[in-house]
Amino acid sequence: MPSAEASEPEASAPGTGAPESGASETSPSETVEAIIRHRLSAALGGWRGSLETAIPTIAFVVLWTLTHELRPSVIAAAGCALLLAVLRIAQRQSLQYVLSAVVATGLAAFFALRSGRAQDAFLPGILVNAAYAVGTLASVLTRWPLVGFLVGAGDPDAKTDPLRWRRDSSMVAVCGRLTLVMTAMFAVRVAVMYPLYLAGNVAALGVAKIVLGWPLWVAALAAMGALLVRGATPHTPAAAGTSATT
Repeated sequence: MPSAEASEPEASAPGTGAPESGASETSPSETVEAIIRHRLSAALGGWRGSLETAIPTIAFVVLWTLTHELRPSVIAAAGCALLLAVLRIAQRQSLQYVLSAVVATGLAAFFALRSGRAQDAFLPGILVNAAYAVGTLASVLTRWPLVGFLVGAGDPDAKTDPLRWRRDSSMVAVCGRLTLVMTAMFAVRVAVMYPLYLAGNVAALGVAKIVLGWPLWVAALAAMGALLVRGATPHTPAAAGTSATT
């Protein structure tokens, strides 16, 4: 069953691996891009999470294509999602990503069963991506870019000063450019899937959901990585009590 929001792949931050244990995060000559690469390495999701999102979608689309029966297709997708959750529990692994797939599958099933139209299973995901596109763009325009919060979460001093990144105008600017890449990713998903939804093309929606999940996220990571590798913005942290220019 298509999920409302695909889990993103587990990977090192764009353009780098995670910093070595015990290594100093900053140095006098370190750039904003280098710091962001290090911090984002702890904030990305998992390739397994992407697979766990795709499997219920595949089950739904395949069964719908073969039978054109909505209820069995929904049951198959829900069964796959629950089976993946049980497997995570049996392996004593985090349920973070599979639970998001389970919740999203349940939401998609509700929409489809309520209307009786298979294409409505994809509507929650389209709406969520549209909301993310608008939200990420608004965060850049207001100079509170979404990526900045991910970077801040990777700051060793995040517990005591979670908004330290916001006091560095150069950090805000770079995070804004990275956030625009995410805005483009969400917008592409909506631009491709909404016309297919209006056309009621369930098979194409299923293919688009998978292709615009993991592969598009990898492309977005590559674009973000290119920005981080090519950039050399000086890191100029501001003192506590000051903020970036708004």
